[in-house]
Amino acid sequence: MAVAARATGLSKVYGQGDTRVTALDAVSVEFRRAEFTAIMGPSGSGKSTLMHCMAGLDTISSGSTRIGDTELGSLNDKSLTRLRRDKIGFVFQAFNLLPTLTALENITLPMDIAGRKPDPAWLDMVVSTVGLSGRLSHRPSQLSGGQQQRVAVARALTAKPEIIFADEPTGNLDSRSGAELLGFLRESVQALQQTIVMVTHDPVAASYADRVVFLADGRIVDEMREPTADAVLDRMKAFDAKGRTS
Repeated sequence: MAVAARATGLSKVYGQGDTRVTALDAVSVEFRRAEFTAIMGPSGSGKSTLMHCMAGLDTISSGSTRIGDTELGSLNDKSLTRLRRDKIGFVFQAFNLLPTLTALENITLPMDIAGRKPDPAWLDMVVSTVGLSGRLSHRPSQLSGGQQQRVAVARALTAKPEIIFADEPTGNLDSRSGAELLGFLRESVQALQQTIVMVTHDPVAASYADRVVFLADGRIVDEMREPTADAVLDRMKAFDAKGRTS
């Protein structure tokens, strides 16, 4: 399969001297198109830093990051902003919806700002996939937390991005709403051929992915395909045990 995003020898260092911290240490990883990847690891392992660097939200210290064939380091600020707007979708733990806009207006807002019209057929398919057909005229205050997060997912999908980065997207949801959202993400990969990279600490959430990449101390230390919640939990317990004995 084609590669939607790639990091090669990616390092991220914060501070200098005694305060120097290496958040990512020569990480090389690929995320393939139409695949759902979960990124997991202990607290402080570099999960969110990896996602932010690959999405162009944070600068890198060395190495390279690409979205499709585009090298992010070669772009000026204006070009990078345009690439994030046109090629990347974001879903964060906070829903980031505007309270005065309806669900539909929140979904199409990024495209409205860019001066583009959404593809009506694609928009209908996205709205149907995330189960919002009967809620488009509602404002965020009239929606449950799970419905608000679905609006955020639909907003990310509507512009047909090459890749969606999701940072703990179920963190503010109850277990039922979280399961629904993960089901929608899974469906968007299968039905809409979307590419998703999700940072999570939850083995159940990771079990919805095609593949799990494990980080520890800023390095990729393992990978698992066709994960189950139990298998992911066992792998995480092994990391914890190794950390306590090292």
